[in-house]
Amino acid sequence: MVTTITTEGEPMNDAPNPIQMQKFLSGIDYPASKDDLVSTAEGNGAPDDVLETLRNLSQGSFDSPTDVSSAVSGG
Repeated sequence: MVTTITTEGEPMNDAPNPIQMQKFLSGIDYPASKDDLVSTAEGNGAPDDVLETLRNLSQGSFDSPTDVSSAVSGG
């Protein structure tokens, strides 16, 4: 895994962290489709990297926030 260091000296991973991701998915009802995740994240002001990560998930349906976190982290 490649880790990039931001100008503030903090590591920046390839995928948004699960806490950040869940913040942008606030208010979603599960089970949820990938389109539901993207739509909710857009409505909550998610930045492009979060939206791109959600759009690129291979799984089409998610039963819980844990499912989303696992898919984002590649687990």
